[in-house]
Amino acid sequence: MVEFDPCRLTEWCGGTWHNAMPPVVRGVSIDSRAVRPGNIFVAIRGPNFDGHDFVSGAVKQGACAAIISRRDLLGQFACPLLLVEDTTAALQRMAAAYRRSISTRTIAVTGSVGKTTVKEMIADVLSVRLATARTIGNLNNEYGLPLSILNMEPRSRAGVFELGVSHPGEMKPLCDVLMPDWAVVTFIGPVHLEFFGSEEKIACEKSVLLRSLPSDGLAFVGHDGPWHDFLRSSASCSSISVGRHDNADYVWDGGKNGENMVRVLEKKTGERFEYKMPLPGEHMAYNSLFAVAVARAHGFDWSEIRGALEKFQARPMRWESKTICGVCVINDAYNANPISMAAALRTFSGMPHQGRKWLVLAGMRELGASSEKAHEELGACVTQFAWAGLVTVGPLGKIIARGAAAGGMAERNIFQCENHEEAAGVLVRKLKPGDAVLFKASRGEKIEKALEIWEKKCFIT
Repeated sequence: MVEFDPCRLTEWCGGTWHNAMPPVVRGVSIDSRAVRPGNIFVAIRGPNFDGHDFVSGAVKQGACAAIISRRDLLGQFACPLLLVEDTTAALQRMAAAYRRSISTRTIAVTGSVGKTTVKEMIADVLSVRLATARTIGNLNNEYGLPLSILNMEPRSRAGVFELGVSHPGEMKPLCDVLMPDWAVVTFIGPVHLEFFGSEEKIACEKSVLLRSLPSDGLAFVGHDGPWHDFLRSSASCSSISVGRHDNADYVWDGGKNGENMVRVLEKKTGERFEYKMPLPGEHMAYNSLFAVAVARAHGFDWSEIRGALEKFQARPMRWESKTICGVCVINDAYNANPISMAAALRTFSGMPHQGRKWLVLAGMRELGASSEKAHEELGACVTQFAWAGLVTVGPLGKIIARGAAAGGMAERNIFQCENHEEAAGVLVRKLKPGDAVLFKASRGEKIEKALEIWEKKCFIT
């Protein structure tokens, strides 16, 4: 756990101490439930919450102090309190100053899809040889990024951090805090269109990260897709590309069908490298190319990279597989967009399985004016493969069902459900041992609730 001198914290974020100062601060937290003894609790004010309401809980959990902006709390607590003008700004200034105080190489990862997986893959590979810090979970926004930085040990030689944006103008403040040395941009696609309006504006926002790199930095970009040239030209430093394209620096030839084998050509050396991914899907193989490229840029040999990637484990609800009541369940419900939905359908369809395959799908959020069309197209995409049945949930799910019906899927195999409970009821009636079922939707749809309800009913019956 990182230790901070309270005097330095004052210099970094401003403000004044009340009730004296703690002798030392061991770690930073913005969640009162996750506070560990010795942490300083930062009372963040968000649009739907106020961390000042949880200072008492943080102190009970063992916080040694709290950073606050509400003067009315000064007489309510005996613990050390650092009073600042704005707690979010204080958190970000602390993180930026701490980042500048250590020599760790920081690698920023962004993109429309695959950010968390790529971040985890890179960190896993680098950890084979280097002390490596990484984003805590998927805390990649104006609160999570500085928190992850402040929890990075100063001895770390590499830090891999995910940068997530959903609105124009959000990337630059994140870059100002992190000051990345290297950067990875995975893929640009129609995500958060409700706020950006077009893929071009998304690409422009992502390019801010590449423009923030120092002249001796290094940029890693996906060669596949229409934005490669624009992104690569946005970086003033050297760049490395990955993808299927023959001109990529790391060319993926698709590997061996059905075996999750990935074969890569390193153009610079002419060497070919093969490894087996523990998870299926072309998108997973594509994600792994970034880890290969970053590791090679660090001087890693092929055996080190292979060993780490072949042991890779995705985070929960990212192609999480288990068997329930004899049914193979794929929980890929962490998030969804048109790109990841199509990839999941292809992967699930191609997954070796003797029994029937079912889909449980719900909406893709934040697509703005293109939402209805995108969901209809998803329904049409469903019909490109053979399924025993399609279960949809919610109003956006109805549009998916409509698209599937228009694409030729038999009405008797489509089940439109208003809520998770109704969807679970369909699964109880229809699923049989030996079947397989995929759950996928945007995070806000909470499609995993249908899985949870079905699982409980399954064991009861």
